[in-house]
Amino acid sequence: MTDETTTANTDSSGAAGAPRAAGSPGAAPDWEKRFRAPRVSLPEWAEDAPDRSLFVSNATGTFELYAWDRATGGQRQVTDRPNGTTDGTLTPDGEWIWWFSDTDGDEFGVWMRQPFGGGADEPAAPGLEPSYPAGLALGRDGTAVIGRSTDEDGTTIHVVRPGQPPVEIYRHRESAGVGALSHDGSLIAIEHTEHGDAMHSAVRVVRPDGSTVAELDDTKGGTEELGLSVMGFAPVDGDSRLLVGHQRRGRWEPMIWDPLSGEESALAIDLPGDVGADWYPDGAALLVEHEFRARAELWRYEPLTRTLARVETPTGTISGATARPDGAVEFLWSSAAQPPEVRSTSGAVVLDPPGAKAPGSVPVTDAWVEGPGGTVHALVQRPEGDGPFPTVFEVHGGPTWHDSDAFASGPAAWVDHGFAVVRVNYRGSTGYGREWTDALKHRVGLIELEDIAAVREWAVSSGLADPQRLVLSGGSWGGYLTLLGLGTQPEAWALGLAAVPVADYVTAYHDEMEALKAMDRTLLGGTPEEVPERFEASSPLTYVDAVRAPVYISAGVNDPRCPIRQVENYVDRLKARNHPHEVYRYDAGHGSLVVEERIKQVRLELDFTRRYLGLGGDGELKE
Repeated sequence: MTDETTTANTDSSGAAGAPRAAGSPGAAPDWEKRFRAPRVSLPEWAEDAPDRSLFVSNATGTFELYAWDRATGGQRQVTDRPNGTTDGTLTPDGEWIWWFSDTDGDEFGVWMRQPFGGGADEPAAPGLEPSYPAGLALGRDGTAVIGRSTDEDGTTIHVVRPGQPPVEIYRHRESAGVGALSHDGSLIAIEHTEHGDAMHSAVRVVRPDGSTVAELDDTKGGTEELGLSVMGFAPVDGDSRLLVGHQRRGRWEPMIWDPLSGEESALAIDLPGDVGADWYPDGAALLVEHEFRARAELWRYEPLTRTLARVETPTGTISGATARPDGAVEFLWSSAAQPPEVRSTSGAVVLDPPGAKAPGSVPVTDAWVEGPGGTVHALVQRPEGDGPFPTVFEVHGGPTWHDSDAFASGPAAWVDHGFAVVRVNYRGSTGYGREWTDALKHRVGLIELEDIAAVREWAVSSGLADPQRLVLSGGSWGGYLTLLGLGTQPEAWALGLAAVPVADYVTAYHDEMEALKAMDRTLLGGTPEEVPERFEASSPLTYVDAVRAPVYISAGVNDPRCPIRQVENYVDRLKARNHPHEVYRYDAGHGSLVVEERIKQVRLELDFTRRYLGLGGDGELKE
């Protein structure tokens, strides 16, 4: 039994924590180069100053915010914090950059702002105490609408005008958030779950004084599982149309709602799968993002003529898109085989960060497996050679998320080391219709693992996977499913790798941020005191004594989502029975924004696997 209690500043595993400069040359393996390769996010641009943009990059070795003046080509780093910064936005006039300041990844803090051209940071909303963020909308007259979430107050929303103290316009115990502010600043859209179903929001539009204009609630007071989401007001003065996502036909798709007149306009977008949308800058058309079978594509839809036209993009995943004032569409694209790029329909690569490019990886293939609740979609990457291969089941987080045909350095590292990688979009995943997403309720964790077990059986019977070398791995909700799977399916897995997991569901509930408490009440049908049997059935701690496989756990000491105390409870139980395990604790929150820290964590997982599954010192498998 081994219990490594390392942190990001103390490395008891030798070379795993050796620092390197970002992008440094040398004989680093491809898997490390993928992590170190400079990346950029899709640039956001100021609505009234479109040459002023903001993006996130890891160019210095830590993900931080950068300002970009397209007119001059000038770029500069905006934030510089030990554990990185990714939450930021521009004011409509492009004069200010707002960014969220937390402490070492704990997600609890305040909004700061900095002039676009550079200068000192200052509190963006003096008078507001620290909180978890719950949405932000910035107006043309300097008004800010700020959502806040705290354990004490639930959700509050404040309007902050220049030179004036914040004014509270909304308060409720259940989860809510700022959705959008109309172009003229007269209307505020709020997503809320006052009905108690944290998975299916209603939408309320209010005036800046908090008075209600209109309400849309497809849950009918929480009695139906139909959600709504705010996609944005029309970007035109005097236009009160609001783009709203709905699930009335069993999947996410947009409609246009005018809260002043009450008119709802269905859109003729009959594409299979989930559909999202945003406005073109003139408000005359919508940029439609269509997700289906783990791939994404773009379309242009014109509401007046009800016409739909394809916006040409390569096959793969689009992780954000925006229409520019000249009509060109910029989008962040990647595939499992090709690293991400910010491209434009004009044919140009929008941002090309300096430094070595990330090596590519192998493409994914699709597997469709019959499971107990319907057909399960899995994405498979195979290494060179003939199977059966040692295989990592890399389980996604969320749970309301899904794996897609997108570039991912973690799975690519396993492929480089001779592993097949299988990613399962289990029941609870998005992208396969509302019923699929909502199916995990009450038997939380167990439902997902039934689907993973079905794909495991297919992987073994098809000759892909070596049944003696099956690794269950994941982060966040995927880490939770890893620990739960090791306890409820002990014969199925040779090894478990759990990053930032839920390990003791009851303690996690009591220690986590308020918004996640609301989600857990929805998933499990109540609190631990109200439905103790459901929390017990869904908690990895319940099954810890049945675990047979060696267990590796990594956890952030400042994590507000999967807090450290409940991880320690699980580890203590492993210790008590002298079970093989290792633990890595690091000084950040729910994951790290520091590149070398990410590399260190993958290296520790590879080393743990090498020692317990028979990898040679050169990284190749011992037969």
